[in-house]
Amino acid sequence: MILEIKVPSPGESITEVEIGSWLVEDGAVVSKDQEIAEVESDKATLTIVASEGGKITIKAEEGQAVPVGEVVCTIDTSVASAAPAEVNPEESIPAKSEPAAEMKEPVATKEEVNAAAEFDKVKVTSVAKEIMKEHDLSIDDVIAGLKRLGKKEVEAVVNAPQTLAPFVAPKEASRDTDRQRMSSLRRKLSARLVSVKNETAMLTTFNEIDMSFVMNLRKQNQQKFIDKHGFKLGFMSFFTKAVAIAAEAHPMVNAQIDGDEIVSPQFVDVGIAVSTPKGLMVPIVRNAESKSIPEIELEIKELAEKARTKKISVEELTGGTFTITNGGVFGSLLSTPIINPPQSAILGMHNIVERPVAVDGDVVIRPMMYVALSYDHRIIDGKDSVGFLVKVKEMIENPERMFTEGKDAAELLLGI
Repeated sequence: MILEIKVPSPGESITEVEIGSWLVEDGAVVSKDQEIAEVESDKATLTIVASEGGKITIKAEEGQAVPVGEVVCTIDTSVASAAPAEVNPEESIPAKSEPAAEMKEPVATKEEVNAAAEFDKVKVTSVAKEIMKEHDLSIDDVIAGLKRLGKKEVEAVVNAPQTLAPFVAPKEASRDTDRQRMSSLRRKLSARLVSVKNETAMLTTFNEIDMSFVMNLRKQNQQKFIDKHGFKLGFMSFFTKAVAIAAEAHPMVNAQIDGDEIVSPQFVDVGIAVSTPKGLMVPIVRNAESKSIPEIELEIKELAEKARTKKISVEELTGGTFTITNGGVFGSLLSTPIINPPQSAILGMHNIVERPVAVDGDVVIRPMMYVALSYDHRIIDGKDSVGFLVKVKEMIENPERMFTEGKDAAELLLGI
């Protein structure tokens, strides 16, 4: 039976995709549910799987644009993947043969060879070798028996001849270049980034956050969190929740321009920028304002994994009212993130660095993070942008306020 494999629909608004790469060779025998191709749209890279096993015949080339629903390959199900032959455990064990008469002490010879190779790796004096042989010790045994490294041992390495250092051969000079076609996703991303610079009045405001409070909270409760929920607690869920609370206090940061109108959603759908080999993807955590920290953390974990393994759907990438990007995972100290249209603002997280700061008149060392808010000044005034970022800072430096919707616990208790 010849089975036709068609391009699935990534989403309602997408009518054409591009064959990114074939994961199997033409004429290969594939198994059921095996990934056979990657297709790229302007929003995501998705995979095509074989619905049945058999011999594949490819009908579309890599880089070719094909309409959704087009047949890109066929599978001949009459050619099934050959199952591995069963092996009798008894037959798999080779028969023992009698040692040849001319072979002399093969075990001892093997030990000598191993010892010689071992001594080549580490400098061992003749006296030390004799003692090791007498007590049947290997170099690993001696090293494992060392309880600590003292000044004498370290100085011996420091003062050793430089010839003992590993030699790194200089890289061979080359004038070659590599040229690759941009993926559909990256072409679309490039066009969107240029349009943002040309069509928005983008500004960036900065602040810094003392991360010691949330870091201590995370450290003290990490194991309990894992025992309770089955996954680790990160920082992104705190920032996502803080953004959702701050957006309620400054709704224009969560708003969008639609023609001559301002659209203000009554919900906060936070996009989390995820770097993938195919380009940047922004899966959406919907209704972050109504979700708890564990719920947000789990959703971020699942969406990021889907994005990196190309299992994410277009629906999970569509929409969003605000975006968070974390350049700190790559070591970025400070940056000006670019807005993800049609959104009006984006928060940039950065590297956590210990710096001296003034606290109650004293200079102390604290883990600090610079944060940046890029915003469209056509719709967001300076008061809202700065106030929003200060609110996020307050949430992270006082994590308990997330439980009181950003309000001071004492003021809430006293009704003031």
